[in-house]
Amino acid sequence: MSENCQLVSDAGVAKAGKTFTDLFLLGILSGAYIALSGAASTMAAHNLLANPDTVGLGRLVAGAIFPCGLILVAIAGAELFTGNTMMLLPLVQRRITAYAMLRNWGIVYVSNFISAFAIAWLLCLSGQLSLPPNGQLVKVTIAIAATKCHFTFLQAFLLGIFCNWLVCLAVWMAIAAKDLPGKVLVIFFPICVFVVAAFEHSVANMFFIPAGLLAVQFYPQVLETMTTSPAVLASLTWTNFFVANLLPVTLGNIIGGGVFVALAYGYIHRKPLP
Repeated sequence: MSENCQLVSDAGVAKAGKTFTDLFLLGILSGAYIALSGAASTMAAHNLLANPDTVGLGRLVAGAIFPCGLILVAIAGAELFTGNTMMLLPLVQRRITAYAMLRNWGIVYVSNFISAFAIAWLLCLSGQLSLPPNGQLVKVTIAIAATKCHFTFLQAFLLGIFCNWLVCLAVWMAIAAKDLPGKVLVIFFPICVFVVAAFEHSVANMFFIPAGLLAVQFYPQVLETMTTSPAVLASLTWTNFFVANLLPVTLGNIIGGGVFVALAYGYIHRKPLP
């Protein structure tokens, strides 16, 4: 495992040295991969998620689809903010500067947001949310977004920690895997677990919450027939998106991936093997 620490640290050094253009374009691709996987997982599971008796099964179906996003990021190659939180490892090793790390995070975070938001907007514009005849997909899209905006700051923060702990474990193991099937396998299960457990991923939420907010604008008539609590629906605002969800989830993601994975294993394997 100490060899894997070296690989993760080397990857962080390489990320710190990329040009603005490369980071921005790779961040655009990454946000799109996560958003498209989110759209597919919601489509696959929406009827199950709409029924209180089958929510668990719906999350399992969604969890079987959503890992495709990180698989594309890891294998095709892209820059994802949540995975890049592990750049804390080369930072504490003094291999990169705080400026280089924060520069990477800022460029990648903004580019992830741009493409995830764009996919949400284009999805609504395409009319895809209205494809099922009963309008259930629109309702579930709005309900998912509203629920995420209804968390307290502490809830969102803790769910963000749990999520990126699993995401970065997936990335950590994928770096250690020696072949393509191995990388796919070790990514699939941790990501499936975080989806089933309904943990919070900042980049995924850059798609899910704008999709719900925009769906309200495109399909306002569905609000009258939704069974979601009025208090929860009232939480679905742009302010709550940024302040009540994205901010605490992002901070939690940094702790979950940067501290509980990168720094934890970096400390454990700080001495070279004999």
